[in-house]
Amino acid sequence: IFITGYAVMAGAAERLVLGCDSFGNVCGRKNAPVKGAPLSGKDMTNKKYVFFLNSCSLEVQNVKIGSLSLCVSSCPQEQLNSLEDLQSFARNNGSCLCVYNLNISSYTLDPKAAELCPALPVPPSKSFPFFNRCVPQNPECYSKYASVLISMVNEIDVFHRILSGILARRDTVIGLSVLALAFSFILVLAFRFIRTVLVHTLIALVVFGLLFVSGVLWWLYYDYKNDPSTELETEKENVKFLLGYAIFSTIVTVVLLCLIFALRKRLQFTVQLFRIVGKIIGRIPFLLFQPLWTFLILIVFWVFWVAVLLSLGTAGTAQATSGGQVEYRALSGICYLAWYHFVGLIWTSEFILACQQMTIAGAVVACYFNRNKNSPPPHPVLSSISVLFCNHLGTAVKGSFLVTILRIPRIILLYLYNVLNQKESACAKCLFKCCFCWFWCQESCLRYFNQHAYTTTAINGTNFCTSAKDAVFILAKNSSKLASISFFGDFILFLGKVFVVCFTVFGGLMAFNYHRELQAWVVPLLLVGFFAYVMSHSFLSVFEVTADATFLCFAVDMETNDGSAEKPYFVDQELLTFVSQSNKLTEGQKHRSMRPFQDNDDGTELQPMV
Repeated sequence: IFITGYAVMAGAAERLVLGCDSFGNVCGRKNAPVKGAPLSGKDMTNKKYVFFLNSCSLEVQNVKIGSLSLCVSSCPQEQLNSLEDLQSFARNNGSCLCVYNLNISSYTLDPKAAELCPALPVPPSKSFPFFNRCVPQNPECYSKYASVLISMVNEIDVFHRILSGILARRDTVIGLSVLALAFSFILVLAFRFIRTVLVHTLIALVVFGLLFVSGVLWWLYYDYKNDPSTELETEKENVKFLLGYAIFSTIVTVVLLCLIFALRKRLQFTVQLFRIVGKIIGRIPFLLFQPLWTFLILIVFWVFWVAVLLSLGTAGTAQATSGGQVEYRALSGICYLAWYHFVGLIWTSEFILACQQMTIAGAVVACYFNRNKNSPPPHPVLSSISVLFCNHLGTAVKGSFLVTILRIPRIILLYLYNVLNQKESACAKCLFKCCFCWFWCQESCLRYFNQHAYTTTAINGTNFCTSAKDAVFILAKNSSKLASISFFGDFILFLGKVFVVCFTVFGGLMAFNYHRELQAWVVPLLLVGFFAYVMSHSFLSVFEVTADATFLCFAVDMETNDGSAEKPYFVDQELLTFVSQSNKLTEGQKHRSMRPFQDNDDGTELQPMV
């Protein structure tokens, strides 16, 4: 709340893209006056371009261009050689190239006009497409202007360059997010009515997407690396990140291709698994709409998060100088707030996904532990949401917090790895890679156990720690049974997520590659990939959570009931037959001797929370 309030009050994200003049006016919008700056507070709605009075002799002073700048409605297309030409241009085009307090009729009469107007001759210029600057077209002036601009951009810190890239390509980022949404929704419908041919088609598309994206990344890397015009720091950062993306994509491609080849014989088993899961979802059809609500909540949160981030990047105080000009001075420590804000992105996103998982698990548990399979409980999704908000929000908070705790060291390791990459410490870099992989594996395992802890919470109504302990106990006791059932189904769902990310990132590569200059577009591309994965995970987790919750309920059912008239099983015959054929549970049931929940000594039957 503090960061949001501070960012909204002190930030002005428009300055990153629209540009502002020397008097604190943001071009292209109406401005508020700044105390001590009489030329501030102007209405610049029709003046969208920044014009420098000394465009042929610019200098950089403290990451700022030293020349006086103005907001103008149009850039001069022809060279202006005299004050009369400036006056005629202002009258004919409505674009004043002299300081605002100098009247047009005084251009040729005021003795101070030479100081308040641009240096003559004024070279012809055109508006720059990204920074909305009037860029001189004279070869000599253009070379000086470009060198100063490159020097200024290189001196800006990485944080602000990333913000500029996000703002500049915000339409592309939104479009790619919608594309990821469409891919995810199509996959949900496909998995609902899955067939053997569909599984083969999905695997073929994933293999093609992995190979194609890896090839495009390597091609872009060599294209950037061998481009002699690569001078901007943003372009050099793009080259470095592209190399990392290409290596990571290649490793993922090789690993997934090996896994696909090793598990190719279990495709028919996967089809049967998804048919059973589809039957369960058919009893609770509103589960398919759950990701839509989650997606809308995530979109609202992400838009809010990006808006606060952009405001943080421009947060500062406007101070008038002795000459009536305005300078924006950022407060020290603003980057620390940005990092804290980034932690909030991870934690809140994981919390929203955890709420969805608990909602799905609660609905599945309510339907599983129902004697009459032909008459499911009324409104299981709404009942699950009610129980979640009334009793188990803390469980979702704790589970998402643990995932965040494991992800933060990965981010720190990535930063340290980039630092060591410049010092070429091979031994240390290898160590950091191993640590990064270890944290990634720990996070994946934690997600798996969290999901089962949420299901156990829905079954017993216990808190997170107790549910996690019980889930670990029953998973350890039935690991050989549950792992063989759910592993390949989860793997196919993971391939679905890879499919969405691959084709969304490919669209981003094609879109961002056409706008290389002055944009750190690789980081927005990473943001798009993250959004695509979260969206696909949000949609496909319906099947993942439903399958895992069903088989955990099955394991609990087998442990707490014996199939007798007094304690009959809750499982239906189709699911029991499927599990028995898959894991040969018929012999295993004769040798059960331990119970996962030792506190349940009286053998009472577990029931879902009501």
